[in-house]
Amino acid sequence: MQKSSGLVLAPPPRSRKASARVALVDIREPARSLLADCFKQFGIEAVVMTGNVPERLQREKLEACVVQLTPEAVPVMESARTSASNNRMVIYGLGGSAQEAMKFSRYGVNAVFQEPLERQAALKLVRATQMLVLHEFRRYIRIPIITEISMVSADSRRFTATSQEISTGGMSVKSPEDVQVGMTLEVSFALLTLPRIWVRATVSWRKPDKTFGVRFDVKDERRMRIKEWIEAYLEN
Repeated sequence: MQKSSGLVLAPPPRSRKASARVALVDIREPARSLLADCFKQFGIEAVVMTGNVPERLQREKLEACVVQLTPEAVPVMESARTSASNNRMVIYGLGGSAQEAMKFSRYGVNAVFQEPLERQAALKLVRATQMLVLHEFRRYIRIPIITEISMVSADSRRFTATSQEISTGGMSVKSPEDVQVGMTLEVSFALLTLPRIWVRATVSWRKPDKTFGVRFDVKDERRMRIKEWIEAYLEN
């Protein structure tokens, strides 16, 4: 087993009883077993799904699913997002980069397991998103979601970014564009049932890996639409 950047995550207790289910859709071995074990450690039961998965998602309630980021996954994601019981399920992509996941942004892909799949990285991702899967919303107020963000700076410079997480107060994104803490921006994006919205924001932090955070302007009333969408998302 390889270690990522020297980081070793201590595994949580394995005795936790499963209280949520994640569908592993057409995931082959050995990735299937690795993912099942990672979810199990956080009390999430993995359910292997093959065959007519879209029909099954229309009638069976699950909290999350993992799909390969290929065109064959489109009917699965479409079925999940149009299902009365699964339209807010957490969707994990397997394979590809965040940019490649953007091809499926209309389906609200929440997070991506990178390939080749590595246990410590997979555990880290499940750990970061488990509260949303387990519906423990009081402890989890940031929603991981991958979508394209359009940004305009005060000097009219336009660029795009990829969202990582969103909360009622701001969002974390990734972009090759050079930004500085304190920079003011006009941010525009759409999220599933939330039509495209524009809101003023300020860069609040940045990291060398091209990720940075923006804080929504508290005086901009348009941000209330984001707050309402997040509350509805969590209550569903």
